[in-house]
Amino acid sequence: MTWLRFLTPALVALAMLAPPVYAQDGPLRIEITEGVVEPLPFAMPTFVAETPTAEEWAQRITDVVAADLTGTGLFRRIPQDAFVAQFTDFTPDITYANWKAINAQALVTGAVSVTGDQINVKFRLFDVFSEAPLGEGLQFGGSTGSWRRLAHKVSDAVYSRITGETGYFDSRVVFVSETGPKNDRMKRLAVMDYDGANVQYLTDSGSIVLAPRFSPDGNRILYTSYETGFPQIYELDVGSVSRSALSVPADSMTFAPRYAPDGRTVIFSAAMNGNTDIYRLQPGGSPQALTNAPSIETAPSYSPDGSEIVFESDRSGTPQLYVMPAGGGEPRRISFGEGRYGTPVWSPRGDLIAFTKQNAGRFHIGVMRTDGSEERLLTASFLDEGPTWAPNGRVIMFTRESAGAGGQPALYSVDVSGRNLKQVTTPNAASDPAWSPLLP
Repeated sequence: MTWLRFLTPALVALAMLAPPVYAQDGPLRIEITEGVVEPLPFAMPTFVAETPTAEEWAQRITDVVAADLTGTGLFRRIPQDAFVAQFTDFTPDITYANWKAINAQALVTGAVSVTGDQINVKFRLFDVFSEAPLGEGLQFGGSTGSWRRLAHKVSDAVYSRITGETGYFDSRVVFVSETGPKNDRMKRLAVMDYDGANVQYLTDSGSIVLAPRFSPDGNRILYTSYETGFPQIYELDVGSVSRSALSVPADSMTFAPRYAPDGRTVIFSAAMNGNTDIYRLQPGGSPQALTNAPSIETAPSYSPDGSEIVFESDRSGTPQLYVMPAGGGEPRRISFGEGRYGTPVWSPRGDLIAFTKQNAGRFHIGVMRTDGSEERLLTASFLDEGPTWAPNGRVIMFTRESAGAGGQPALYSVDVSGRNLKQVTTPNAASDPAWSPLLP
């Protein structure tokens, strides 16, 4: 069977997303740049259980793949009771007329087998109106405990083939889990799948924690903790959940840490001698100031190629966004709209910078080109802040807090077109999300 390429036993990753139009003059494709108005209808029968114990897993995996795809706002799953034919065998023989009859533009078929604690998932994707497969069939394998990752990998592959973009489903998000009243919240670090599943807590609630950020390889997390009574940066190893303080002067207040693309250099803000500037710490070295101004400089974020840093400064009188060379130097202001700008984050694609904007009593998440042009506001609410990019640079997650004494923070996501705004469900109140890279 040359149509099916087997990639077991290791978990294998693939790709992602986009806006509205799908042309049928060529292969099926969604263009993502402007925001999809009408989702693409697809058919996906429940994956076939090929072994006696696989039926429940097949249903679970089908449900996750469907949720991933429809959750983008780019796809609409056709209900199975609309099918004019049943699908009970994972066979390459496709009767396209059956799927054209229900106006399916894409067909996803799959099968699941379980042997002991090992599970295998295979799938195929078809362009119904062109009556042709979209790429080869693929198979992913792993332990039964990794079944959600296998489902996400199927979703990434389908998404990539139809949109031409890299996927983001097989990824994780670190965030601050919050409990208790608004004026006395307990905060601890937690990590979850991108869709809110599989929450694991990384720290206890003994001290306030803020602003976690993944390393480029996803194995470490920088964050700010108040356990010594003032803000100090720690680095946590995700695998062992061990942590250590960053090697900076113990009497300085340090916060807002970010990794450089090399994963070794760290930039952060430090309040020293009554002034707050941005510093760089390289392996084996001492902190090196990158700014030296009487204003407050904070929230630095590297460009994907590591050549520049965007940051927030109030040197003009109100918080605005500036870009400077990675080694320091004269910054250039890039935000000129009305209001206050903060928490800039460079897109992993390098084309946009996401930010928080406060203007006329409302908070917004927005994006602009790296030169400050083409500013677009994607959200508006009582309090939106702290954007983080999906690994493919097409979706942004952020914190939204509700108003009032009982107001609680929650995580939301929105795509770069401003469409498909939705809440990411977490067990408790949540804030400060930071997206990981795609998992290996």
